Amino acid sequence: MSPSIPAPKSIAGAASAKNSERESTAARLVGAGTAGIAELIIFHPVDTIAKRLMSNQGKIAGREQLNNVIFKSHAHDPAVRKFFSLFPGLGYAAGYKVLQRVYKYGGQPFVRDYLAKNHGDTFDRTFGKGNGKFMMHATAGSLIGIGEIVLLPLDVLKIKRQTNPEAFRGRGVFRIVADEGFGLYRGWGWTAARNAPGSFALFGGSAATKQYLYKLQDYNSATWLQNFVASIAGSSASLIVSAPLDVVKTRIQNRNFEVKETGMRIIANMIRYEGFSSFFKGLVPKLLMTGPKLTFSFWLAQTLIPAFNKVM
Repeated sequence: MSPSIPAPKSIAGAASAKNSERESTAARLVGAGTAGIAELIIFHPVDTIAKRLMSNQGKIAGREQLNNVIFKSHAHDPAVRKFFSLFPGLGYAAGYKVLQRVYKYGGQPFVRDYLAKNHGDTFDRTFGKGNGKFMMHATAGSLIGIGEIVLLPLDVLKIKRQTNPEAFRGRGVFRIVADEGFGLYRGWGWTAARNAPGSFALFGGSAATKQYLYKLQDYNSATWLQNFVASIAGSSASLIVSAPLDVVKTRIQNRNFEVKETGMRIIANMIRYEGFSSFFKGLVPKLLMTGPKLTFSFWLAQTLIPAFNKVM
């Protein structure tokens, strides 16, 4: 007889994946929306800087060149004008960022509910209690991240306004949508490929921190400080895991509309002309600038959703 495979160890006293947290729909949507609005107001300039650094295809040598990459035609303007030049595409950003956060932070719990109800026992049997709950949170995040491609046109327009405003050539948003149609979904496969592991790491990293570091059975019982630490872990893991595909996705999206360069061609050219380190361009600025943005909104959503649930 072949030896039986031991079942995964459960965490002592850990909750079952089947008994997941429950919040009202209103609490999820309002909490996630509030987090998205707060993030937009505070961090949009940071996002613009990161996108422009990722889109730069040459090596930056010195402050002058860095200034030109970040501020473009406003590089030699007064400080105030330079700062406001970091707000291009704010309208697209508002629509995209708020919808994205409502969709991701508010939508992941619904996917988690479905998995808990229909597959909670499977997660427990496969990974053990506690481990199964953490993996279920991560899997729900990954699935919701893949579906985020529905919002891709808004992301494309935002990135082009941030990095390549010449692509608009005087056309308004409705004219662009009419002209480009499904071309606005260019790079959807790369976006899904980047979102799946990125969202898995975001929600999984946070859940793992609450599970293993703080020994929480009810993740909604986390204090604001515990949520903050968990958000740092999740957002850092997400940015690192998704960095290479994020660079490819950004370069696909920031091209002029008529340029049909494929993701594989972009990867080949990056390896040939820029080296493998190019896949992590902008990672340090993202960890230092975009990282706090993602940490802030994720922490706020994780704190507000349970809070709103108590009063709504």
